Amino acid sequence: MTGGWPVKGTVQHYAWGDTEFLPRLLGQEPDGRPWAELWLGTHPRGQTRLRNDRPLINETGSLPYLLKVLTAAKPLSMQCHPDAARAQSGFDEGVYGDPFPKPELLLALTPFQALCGIRPPAATDELLSRIGASDFRDLLVERPFVEVIEELYRRRIDSGPIIDAVLRSGDPTVAHIADLQAAYPDDPSVVVALLLNHVTLEPGQALHLTAGNLHAYLCGSGVELMGASDNVVRGGLTVKPVDVDELLRIIDPTPLDEPVMLITDGRYPLPEAGVALVRVDAGDIHLSTGHELAVSLNGDTVYLPPGDTWQPNVAGYVVVVD
Repeated sequence: MTGGWPVKGTVQHYAWGDTEFLPRLLGQEPDGRPWAELWLGTHPRGQTRLRNDRPLINETGSLPYLLKVLTAAKPLSMQCHPDAARAQSGFDEGVYGDPFPKPELLLALTPFQALCGIRPPAATDELLSRIGASDFRDLLVERPFVEVIEELYRRRIDSGPIIDAVLRSGDPTVAHIADLQAAYPDDPSVVVALLLNHVTLEPGQALHLTAGNLHAYLCGSGVELMGASDNVVRGGLTVKPVDVDELLRIIDPTPLDEPVMLITDGRYPLPEAGVALVRVDAGDIHLSTGHELAVSLNGDTVYLPPGDTWQPNVAGYVVVVD
């Protein structure tokens, strides 16, 4: 690798993390702990530092984005994120820790399973019919979607018969629901997961998660790019605090027909944050136009000041400020 200033990110050891992928990527021996995320940016919860231990923020000021490498051995929580207006008002109310929204994209480095956005009604109708959950299918036809979601979370709908239908069916397309039920029995989010798009990304494919997108990462490793915010609203599939009231307030019930981003040129835009994730192949030369952070697939992490160049020895990804 030539160009750029080497930097050191912050590792987050969350319980759902993988024990091998991140330490191996960073050239360290696994220590038995889960290594869940590597944070690169200027967010207060995960400051990146130059190799002389000087905070990166001293060079860049507060960056409008946060770059992560994420690796999940277990499912993350069912969650969504507020839009800009709700992030600010919720911050003023003490609901959120940051006054900014958290749009994000996830680029797969390995095969990556995720739940992403509300499945189109016709596809859900077909699925529920196939597995024998006809009563639940009829309920979704008769009542507004958000109302059904609320009734599930308020436990006014009995999840038991729906889960029984999943388990009896043996249908491989709902095997992930059976796995979630085994890990989180009696959690309404397991049935909610039945209503979301189930996606398996191949390396190089990505998801774009806009405000209100109900989602959960299930397993795999990838690069995340997001707004400089840690505002997460959880509904379940977690031992962490949940906030069903806020989740119902900010959820976007619009069906998502195609959750996988359509990418042809190695550029993954995140327009809400004014940035894009760009692939740089081994030996290619990238010229920075702003304060950029990059990670290569051999674990090198660098900061590029405006006008600097980066030529990685192996392929990598750089955040470009649009």
